[in-house]
Amino acid sequence: MDSTNSQSEISRLFNSLLATCISEQASDLHLSAGLPPYLRVQGVLGPLPNHPNLSPGELALLVELLTRDLDSKSLSVTGSVDGALSSVDGTRFRFNIYKRSGEYSIALRRLEDRIRELSELGLSNDLYRLANLKDGLVILAGPTGCGKSTTLATLIDRINRTRACHVVTIEDPVEYIHPCRKALVNQRQIGSDASSFNEALVASMRQDPDVILVGEIREINTIRTAITAAETGHLVFTTVHASDCAGTIDRLVSVFPVDEQPGIRRQLAMVMRTVIAQHLVVADGPKNTSYGNNENTKSKLVLASEVLNVNSAVANLIANGKDAQIYSVMETGAAEGMYTMEENLVDHLLRGEISEARATALCRNPKVLYNRMQQKRRGVTRAT
Repeated sequence: MDSTNSQSEISRLFNSLLATCISEQASDLHLSAGLPPYLRVQGVLGPLPNHPNLSPGELALLVELLTRDLDSKSLSVTGSVDGALSSVDGTRFRFNIYKRSGEYSIALRRLEDRIRELSELGLSNDLYRLANLKDGLVILAGPTGCGKSTTLATLIDRINRTRACHVVTIEDPVEYIHPCRKALVNQRQIGSDASSFNEALVASMRQDPDVILVGEIREINTIRTAITAAETGHLVFTTVHASDCAGTIDRLVSVFPVDEQPGIRRQLAMVMRTVIAQHLVVADGPKNTSYGNNENTKSKLVLASEVLNVNSAVANLIANGKDAQIYSVMETGAAEGMYTMEENLVDHLLRGEISEARATALCRNPKVLYNRMQQKRRGVTRAT
């Protein structure tokens, strides 16, 4: 079989596997040389019945096919590369190609088939106000796989539907496609459209944007440029790997040399508008909800979150390095839409959605969690 026929055969096989993933309502598809394809259905991972093992040659051809428009140097240097694709029926998948024992493996995640409302994700629709901001920095924080990209996609979709503006997204990879509606949306992918987040972000400010989405800021130049973009009249959305709102601020500041940190704090105090920290928790109770493609595609998950809105009091604490005091403001900031992780976990507990053990494992202070739960059971409301 010549190379053209080989590529054609592997393309047909791959499309068939994607179709199976969709029809079985699987959340993930795993392909590894020497093994059959694996599907994750309702949280359980298992091999595809009666399917032959995939050969190293088949995986190599598939990797060649998937990396045609990507920066394949990343695969040879770091051993892995990210990307995204659409199946024949338009379903989006995110994938990671990686090497193990000198051979290839591919992990594919099926993405949402539609962009959900914030309330469907487990967040307040009041957060749609972020789509109306004219400038500043909005940050989604949380660990990998907690739904940060999904939440951002919902906010960008609201902007796209309601504002006549220019939105530039810089992603690795592009997960959710935003067809232009009321807004002009240009989505750029690292590897195929730009070499790095920082270079794409610098270039974006010459592209007349009103809104910029940066998939992730983690190194000093990108953080510095994102702050500058927010200072110069752009609304910037981004994500940070941090466990909570105050930790997000510390994470951004700590990247800079000590002598620069006071200045960075002052800049953040001026440009930061909101931090949303979120985690996905496996549900235990009878009122389980699903955060994902479909109620049958994943284990039942609950979104636990906290929200920090930067008012004058919070800005002063950020500027003066008093991050530990921010939670006191959040605890009394219900009127401004703020709440802590403990507050949100108590709500899930009292609705019977998660166990006390799971809530305790996620909260910062179990004593605060317990006290707040007792207060709510007695009908004591939050101070506003």
